[in-house]
Amino acid sequence: MTSNEPAAHDAVVLAGGGARRLGGADKPGVRVGGRALLDRVLAACADARTTVVVAEPRPTARPVRWAREDPPGAGPVAALDAGLRQAAADDVLVLSADLPFLSAGTVRRLLGTLRAGGAEGVLLTDADGRDQPLVAAYRTAALRRELAALTAGRGGLTGQPLRRLTAGLDLTRVPDPVASFDCDTWDDIATARARIREHGHVLDEWISAVKDELGIDLDVDTGVLLDLARDAAHGVARPAAPLTTFLVGYAAAQAQGGPEAVADAARKAAALALRWAEEAAQEKAPEETAGQGNAGQGNAGPGTSAGPAGSGPDAG
Repeated sequence: MTSNEPAAHDAVVLAGGGARRLGGADKPGVRVGGRALLDRVLAACADARTTVVVAEPRPTARPVRWAREDPPGAGPVAALDAGLRQAAADDVLVLSADLPFLSAGTVRRLLGTLRAGGAEGVLLTDADGRDQPLVAAYRTAALRRELAALTAGRGGLTGQPLRRLTAGLDLTRVPDPVASFDCDTWDDIATARARIREHGHVLDEWISAVKDELGIDLDVDTGVLLDLARDAAHGVARPAAPLTTFLVGYAAAQAQGGPEAVADAARKAAALALRWAEEAAQEKAPEETAGQGNAGQGNAGPGTSAGPAGSGPDAG
């Protein structure tokens, strides 16, 4: 690993709770913005070297390792212990599977804060200032130390609350009421679904969902594509907008390129659309001029010849 590469980290995602406040529904599989809650969290921590999901195996948007606390349903501390047994990196993300607004940026912020300071963990706090230990990054060794202490002092991890685990850690807290928002009730689900459809969020949410659905890992300048769609719609015809953006994507894929290939194809197509618009404007100008001339002739008054000079009734 070079000095420019980020340090490796692992992720443990707890996804095996009973979801009592959801009536026992399969909470990790509940969809928000067309994507399962678990898949949204997995997308946010996609840079982890190893991702361990503590739950019964299920289809997911990307490959993960699976673990299960013993016995199943023994609680979050026992689940964390089971997941941590498959983690080897010095730093580990610990996440719940019901975080609809967790982003890769928030994950990087947690890890960056952990590595920049001397704390043993960095966790988010919610809108009420409460600790959210399942939206956090920890030193793996510190977690193992506290797990061992709980096991020795209380005879096991079953039923232990997370606050007993984190009480022995030196923690840094980062306020973030959005990324820490979790879905415990159907009202929470409804709130999350409504928020992603707000004007300021819906486009980014849709693009992320489409990329996940199609298995595309490509960040492009959406502004360039939107400008292209506008130019094609105005300069050619409205249906040209979606067809042109599709062809730009296809051309970039044929070239086996990344964001630069998309941008290059978009620039070429936008220039073509502008040329079409210029030609249309040039064709329209003579027609308007001719129309104005005909309109002037049509306004000739009674007794005035509208024909060529000398062809009127008084000629000669």
